[in-house]
Amino acid sequence: MARKGSWPSGSRTGAGARGGSPRGAAVRVKTAGRRKASSTQWLQRQLNDPYVREAKRLGYRSRAAFKLAELDDRFHLLKPGLRVVDLGAAPGGWTQIAVQRVGSDRGKGFVLGVDILDMPSIAGATLMRADFTAAETPVRIKAALGGPADIVLSDMAAPATGHGQTDHLKIVALAEAAYDFATEVLAPGGSFVCKVYQGGAEGELLQRLKRDFADIRHAKPPASRSESAEVYLVAQGFRRPAA
Repeated sequence: MARKGSWPSGSRTGAGARGGSPRGAAVRVKTAGRRKASSTQWLQRQLNDPYVREAKRLGYRSRAAFKLAELDDRFHLLKPGLRVVDLGAAPGGWTQIAVQRVGSDRGKGFVLGVDILDMPSIAGATLMRADFTAAETPVRIKAALGGPADIVLSDMAAPATGHGQTDHLKIVALAEAAYDFATEVLAPGGSFVCKVYQGGAEGELLQRLKRDFADIRHAKPPASRSESAEVYLVAQGFRRPAA
């Protein structure tokens, strides 16, 4: 069954990313004449977010990189030499972490970032501009990987509407589409990680994952903002479903 648990205190992501380094004085942003209050709040949150500062320091393309790093610290998903597919990879933060952890920048493993948008190149990764829901995409990805994938990642989220239930349904639909894709490319024993929002509509997806994987967990990594409803499903030990 899907399980939850406390987060371990140790992490390979570094003290700065975990808030261990000095934050310094909080930055306050004045509301400019043409800037909405919500925009001012977002800017102030960004300027005072230790993950944003650490991502900039380390050259990560987004603070979301730390979410995958923390998930990997806990679940040991990204072992050296694995073949990884990162769906909806733009801007590339998760792809960067995958490269570091499997060693594809050192000739080990293989990391493929897939997105409908163009992305600047990432050393150690292959980037593919493609719609992962298109019928021909799994064939293209298997050809690029040279075989099935060991892990499929999805940090995708549809643009927020501000209506919680609508946003939840949209992200669950994306997660279900990502898993439909994953069943086409995952090797036996492989893993699948996807983002959903708390809200209960992912029941059908959970039932599929429980059927097809040895172990399912819910996880909210420390880098996920406390006010966010996002949570990650981590499925390990893929058992290919019967045709």
